[in-house]
Amino acid sequence: MKNILVLGILVLFITACTEHKQRYFAESAETKTLEAGIAAYESGDWNKWKSHFSDTAKIYVNSKDAITLDARVKDLSAMTEAFSSYGFDKDDDYIEMVIDKEDETWVYYWGQHSGTMVNGTKLTIPVHLAVQFTDGKITAEHVYFDGTEMNAAMSAMQAESENEMESTDE
Repeated sequence: MKNILVLGILVLFITACTEHKQRYFAESAETKTLEAGIAAYESGDWNKWKSHFSDTAKIYVNSKDAITLDARVKDLSAMTEAFSSYGFDKDDDYIEMVIDKEDETWVYYWGQHSGTMVNGTKLTIPVHLAVQFTDGKITAEHVYFDGTEMNAAMSAMQAESENEMESTDE
């Protein structure tokens, strides 16, 4: 009985001393890189935004099919031209870094993207980013948001513009 007790204490001691690798981080170099990328997006500095990505990065926007970094810049540039102001609400955003069971590094971001379109329409859209890092660079970015409201607002703005052009042609 005494041997079982000693063995039990030894097992507890060994397991208590086993080092567990930290897997969740509120702050890291990767979270800072993503925050810098968001700041570059908000200022429209597309070269700085691109500098956070690897040359072979794959970007998934509400899709299982990847687009290139250059295609994403073209899409973002066209979208932001329709806004007089835009950005993420920093008061309610959340960011964390996770090292998953395959030892891959991911940064997750949840935020509210708000903006005012050039015609005065105001939009607020929840956004989720899942961003994979390798050697300090973004190698994959998954962007998720419901674009229904923004697409409707863009269509309405385009229709307004077409109506104005027709009125001036008459």
